[in-house]
Amino acid sequence: MKNSIFVLPLLQLCLLSQSLLPLSFSNSIHEVLLRNGLPAGLFPKDVKSFSLSETGVLEVYLERPCLTKFDNRVFYETVVRANLSYGALKNVSGLSQEELFLWLPVKDIIVDDPTSGLILFDIVVAHKELSLSLFECPPDCRPGLGSEYLLKIEGEDKGFEVQ
Repeated sequence: MKNSIFVLPLLQLCLLSQSLLPLSFSNSIHEVLLRNGLPAGLFPKDVKSFSLSETGVLEVYLERPCLTKFDNRVFYETVVRANLSYGALKNVSGLSQEELFLWLPVKDIIVDDPTSGLILFDIVVAHKELSLSLFECPPDCRPGLGSEYLLKIEGEDKGFEVQ
C-alpha cells in the first residue's frame, strides 16, 4: 500500500513532463524561431531539417532551392545559415530578396520591438522594414532556380550565368 501512494504522483509527474517536453525540446524550426522572438514564417513549410549549435549557429536544410513571396520575392538556397539570438538572425547566408529586378543577399533579420509589429531586413545596400504579419505562417515555397542564376553582390560572381 505504501508503494501505491508514490505511484500516482510519479505517474502524474511523468505525464506532465511528457506534455511539457515539446515546449522545451522542439523538432520544428518554426517553434524554435517563436521561442527566440522571431516569427514562425521566416522559413518555408517544407524544411527538411535544421541544426542549432550551442553557440547559436543555425543551419536550415531544404529539399531544394525555392522561391516564395512576402512583400517581394524571396529565394532560399538549399542551406540557409545564420547566427540565432533572441529577436535576430545575423550574418545570414543562403537567403536573397528581389529588389528592383536585382537579387540581393539578406544579411540580418531583426525584431527589435515585437510590439511595433515590424521586422527589419538588412539587404546589404538598404534596411527594409516589413510588417510582422507577413511572416506569421510558414509560406509554401515553389522550386526555384539555383543560386547561380541570381545576381551576386559579393564574391566573384557579378551577373547571370547562362546555360
